[in-house]
Amino acid sequence: MIQSMTGYGKAVVTYKEKKINVEIKSLNSKALDLSARIAPLYREKEMEMRQRVSTALVRGKVDINVWVEKDENVDATPINAVLVENYYNQMKAIADKLDIDIDSDMVLPTLMRMPDVLAKTEVETLSDEEWEAVQQALAQAIDAVVEFRRQEGAALQKKFTEKIDNIAALLQSIEPYEKMRVEKIRQRIVDALSSIPEVDYDKNRLEQELIYYIEKLDISEEKQRLANHLRYFRETMEQDDCQGKKLGFIAQEMGREINTTGSKSNLAEMQNIVVKMKDELEQIKEQVLNAL
Repeated sequence: MIQSMTGYGKAVVTYKEKKINVEIKSLNSKALDLSARIAPLYREKEMEMRQRVSTALVRGKVDINVWVEKDENVDATPINAVLVENYYNQMKAIADKLDIDIDSDMVLPTLMRMPDVLAKTEVETLSDEEWEAVQQALAQAIDAVVEFRRQEGAALQKKFTEKIDNIAALLQSIEPYEKMRVEKIRQRIVDALSSIPEVDYDKNRLEQELIYYIEKLDISEEKQRLANHLRYFRETMEQDDCQGKKLGFIAQEMGREINTTGSKSNLAEMQNIVVKMKDELEQIKEQVLNAL
């Protein structure tokens, strides 16, 4: 079945006081183009995260964003209240001894600038438990992207099937004009010769030349090959390992047969049908770029 390269997935996993967020976006690209923005604590695992995403998503322009939301109360830098009180008592004792008035508006800002009042934040290290939580969020986000791609792929397959059906119907509609074209070519040549009374020609030789000329304009092989390509396109869409590149190659071959049919069609009605087939095929080529 077809998968699209367009996808989006997000997952949030709670670990203690943290919310670990993983967001993955995917757009179409000729190859895998992966970029990542990862929270500093998890950067040591960036290569492993990239490997998991690239294995699962294969192709596309993929953006990974991993960030952490913390509880505001937990995230706040703690104040050493005992040390603040100690500093204040010392300042008050000095002011009383020197008979200096303490400006109450200036005391607190001064105290907050004193050494070690704001407790130093411990350096975080990534524990095995937290890494498991990150992997869980990553796996959920990947699954969401893959499911999104499948849904988009189903829509693509429906569109492709519609266009293939249209081309097949147009191909069938050419057949009545083929017989009409042969008779018109023959009649036109005979009429042209008849308009020149002094010209004498061998009718048997004329028939031979007509057969040769008509065979050069015959499109039976092109029709057969195009029908085969249409069938192969359908079969490829149903394969479990369907690839957008392969569908693109088949569409190119379909285009060659349609173009050859157009070059051999010297009847206006047939050329109009060829133009319609080209229009349907062009829409397939545009959308097949989104297929994985």
